[in-house]
Amino acid sequence: MNIKLTKISFAIVMMSSGFVMAAGGGGVVVDPGAMQGKHFDVKGKSPSSYTVELQNGLRKTLPFEDKRDFEESKRGFIAAPPYKAIMADAGNVAWDMGSYEFLLQGKDFDSVHPSLQRQAILNMGYGLYEVVPDKIYQVRGFDLSNISFVKTNTGWIVFDPLTSKETARAALELVNEKLGKRPVVAVVYSHSHADHFGGVRGVVEESDVKSGKVKIIAPAGFMDHAVAENVYAGNAMTRRLYFQYGVLLPRSPFGHVDQSIGKNTAAGNLGLIEPTILINEPFEKMTVDGVEMEFQNTPGTEAPAEMNTYFPQFKAFWAAENITGTIHNIYTLRGALVRDALAWSKNINNALYRYGNEAQVMFASHSWPRWGNDRVQEVMRTQRDSYAHLNNEVLHLANNGVTINEVHNVYRQPESLKKQWAAHSYHGSEEHNSRAVINRYLGYWDANPATLIPLSPKDSAPLYVEMMGGSAKIMAKGKELYKQGKYREAMEIVNKLVYAQPNNTAAKDLLADIYEQIGYQKESPSVRNSFLGAAYELRHGMPSGASPKTNGPDMIRAMTTELWLNALAISMDSKKAAGMKFTINLNTPDNGEKFVVGMSNSALTNIKGYQDKNPNLTITVNRSDLEKVMGGQTTFEKLLSEGKTKFEGDRKAFDQLRSTMTTFAPDFELIPGTKAKAPPAKSNKDPFEAPPIANSDGA
Repeated sequence: MNIKLTKISFAIVMMSSGFVMAAGGGGVVVDPGAMQGKHFDVKGKSPSSYTVELQNGLRKTLPFEDKRDFEESKRGFIAAPPYKAIMADAGNVAWDMGSYEFLLQGKDFDSVHPSLQRQAILNMGYGLYEVVPDKIYQVRGFDLSNISFVKTNTGWIVFDPLTSKETARAALELVNEKLGKRPVVAVVYSHSHADHFGGVRGVVEESDVKSGKVKIIAPAGFMDHAVAENVYAGNAMTRRLYFQYGVLLPRSPFGHVDQSIGKNTAAGNLGLIEPTILINEPFEKMTVDGVEMEFQNTPGTEAPAEMNTYFPQFKAFWAAENITGTIHNIYTLRGALVRDALAWSKNINNALYRYGNEAQVMFASHSWPRWGNDRVQEVMRTQRDSYAHLNNEVLHLANNGVTINEVHNVYRQPESLKKQWAAHSYHGSEEHNSRAVINRYLGYWDANPATLIPLSPKDSAPLYVEMMGGSAKIMAKGKELYKQGKYREAMEIVNKLVYAQPNNTAAKDLLADIYEQIGYQKESPSVRNSFLGAAYELRHGMPSGASPKTNGPDMIRAMTTELWLNALAISMDSKKAAGMKFTINLNTPDNGEKFVVGMSNSALTNIKGYQDKNPNLTITVNRSDLEKVMGGQTTFEKLLSEGKTKFEGDRKAFDQLRSTMTTFAPDFELIPGTKAKAPPAKSNKDPFEAPPIANSDGA
């Protein structure tokens, strides 16, 4: 391979091929052969005749005659900056729109679903755009999300300041250069995902927020959900997003082409400044420096804490990430709580009837605006009906006996929705969203006792291989099915062989070929990336090596002490805790918090607001110093030597707790036979350091 690589935000990992690869949303993995249509992988395959036939059929049946999205995505364009790349303060490339230039050649790529290629081209919009004349502007193409600027009497209200300080700063500089310099008077976080608040330090100074000069407005519950959603299973989420976000895939017609709601995620400094105003009511009005706004709280939709905004003066509706012209994830593949498709539909309906009758433009934190009342209502209804149909039809099927293991092969959108681009599942997919609806209401079990306590794949696979007559017969049949274009059938049996024989290189290569063709055929980039990412790991091995810290000081400060204690309980190896029993009183006098931390029955528990009358140990430490432990900047031992913490009682309880702690690393196999044989490097991380927070960009 000949791949130009750069450092990114989440992790730097070493591939078995010897290349340093970028891990985490936004890593810039550039393929010089993309413009020439060369496959980046020496083992990679071109689209098969069956894949080409499928893509050609889609080109004839998809509603390509509807070109309104292209017209709207270009409307209001003012200027693009003279650069395509934005550098991070750390010296790496934070953003590189130029790495996707291959999409603008006017070619049809048979290795990309035609609908996804269309979406990927639409997401190439780059620069400053006017939404409402002389009032509302957006900078698009600087990150996964859009940053919006609303002109006030004296300055700007910034909506959703991107993922990183560097891209947000560049966007503000572009706006001030083209429209005249104005101060930022307020920032609005629409919801609790990182690509909607992480760049705040690029547009405002924290001192101005603390002094009251700048307001930061967010929905109720924002701070809790901005961190909590991604902590408890954060390590597993981080590993799984390698597939959803195509972390190891170069930007190429054969690799990463888009992330559906934007190109990718910026790889700069992620920050967080706590909101000064929380919107608590279902509907709440506010005027900021002459701009009237009504906020609509929509908890439990695309994020646990999220809100839309209506501007009555401008007849403009801000749809946050609730209406973005793509059907979103009800279940996100990196892992998260399953969302409520019905609540999502109802919140869109509320917006439609409250604002839709008079709104003349709808814009959002992703994609492009829609203009004209008829068009606004059309897209709102399309998305409302898509989520409602998904919820209702899946439950209709479930009530007729269709199970979670069948519904993805049964559920279909009605033809009337298929003909509308805003109903296409770019971010989600009909397959994984339909299963999510059943999971939300009925759970993972299909009610067949045989699947209630199944064997692990590594245990069941050898039985299948033996019964199928051994590896030679499976390989022969797998190749036959592959040549017939029956990729899912081939996957079913070859996957069993790979689990049974994880060191069988020929089997892994065949499974990679199968995954690659399935990936080429998928409309959803999350699904495409997952198959292509798995193919890459089957061919070259999974990432290995130590990951640098991902918890910045802003995220640590946002993590409550209770959340940290809960995370410690998850990090604890319960087998090491067998027979331990103690209580520890924890006091943080600078913020007045008190906790009891208890160990019994190999479980670590905590309760806030109490103190045990006879604790084994009492630890007193300021929350400000505890944050340094949580962030890995110091240890309890150092704080003790510096007199910044006090232990009263038997410190054996502390030492026992410390001995049970483990350090998670995203270095476990997702695909058998892909992990390097070398033992993992021993972590020097303090066991009380907070676990890494998973990436929530794009949910």
